[in-house]
Amino acid sequence: MSVAVTLPIPLFFGRVHRAVHALLAFGLVLCLAAAPRVASAATLTVLVGDDQAASAEFVQQLRTGQPASGKFELVRIGPGAPAAEPASADTEPAANTGVRTRSLRTASDAGLTVAVGTAAARAALERPGAEPLVLAMLSRLDYETLKTASPAALRRGDRRVGVLLRDPAMADQLALVNAVLPQKRRLGVIATPESEPLVRELQRAAQGANPAWDLQVEIAPDARSLAAALRALVPRSDALMVLPDLIGDSQAATLSVLHAGAGAGLPVFGASEGLVRSGGLAAAVSTPGQLAQQARQLGQKVASAGSTGNNSPLVEAATPATVRINATVARGLGLRPPEERELTERLAAPR
Repeated sequence: MSVAVTLPIPLFFGRVHRAVHALLAFGLVLCLAAAPRVASAATLTVLVGDDQAASAEFVQQLRTGQPASGKFELVRIGPGAPAAEPASADTEPAANTGVRTRSLRTASDAGLTVAVGTAAARAALERPGAEPLVLAMLSRLDYETLKTASPAALRRGDRRVGVLLRDPAMADQLALVNAVLPQKRRLGVIATPESEPLVRELQRAAQGANPAWDLQVEIAPDARSLAAALRALVPRSDALMVLPDLIGDSQAATLSVLHAGAGAGLPVFGASEGLVRSGGLAAAVSTPGQLAQQARQLGQKVASAGSTGNNSPLVEAATPATVRINATVARGLGLRPPEERELTERLAAPR
């Protein structure tokens, strides 16, 4: 004898719905089990060779931006260390060994290596491994020195290298001067003999501007010749620019340029917020946090570039993410420059 059981229609479809979901979930588990195992999340290895505040901010931004699924490894390069060698994850080597590491395993385990500063860049170029490498927080002159000292390491066939300069390109610096002083054309620059690559870049930007700039350059081989060079330069200039070189890195030399400009009523431009705070009129800068974001983007470009014929490094100047204006200096010079936000937007616009 058969017994017929009649279920209410809503209950019947509810059970069917749950059964279908169970079958789909079971099938998904089988598919995942049968699929090839996905590689572990990429590791970001950061080499740092100094304890400057800018480097610390750069590293912190990299750490904060690392996805939760990724790994972050920090290697500290001590003074005089020829290269960064992996150390045990369970031990902290003495400071004079040149390396401190946090959860470091092997160089080849990293998906991307970022070297912060000159000392870390030198160590990273000597370090074994084929992972993409980004050298960051370097001045243009730092990079030129590396090109001379380690040309083969920069062009290795098994590893692509990216270089992120800490300062905006000369064309961007010149665009800022033009936006603040649209009626002026004579720009004075004090340079050292080592500044030749920067001067050449600035000359190309000045000639390519529309209208072109009349670039006045005086060379000061040492501190004693700086005053004489400024006396010769100031009468031929409508504005002065401090380059990111030995003069720009020297507080005393920068103050000499600022004093000469103030005495002659000339605005002074540069590439650092410190110059603006000290009496410069304006600067196009990129903060360490912004540079960290650009370094990540450059790392992606390097990783996807593959090998080329000469494997030349991918070199990028810092994107001028922020313009700083000294309003007090502007008023003293009788100038009314656009606001910082407007100038920042102008520099960010394609040219």
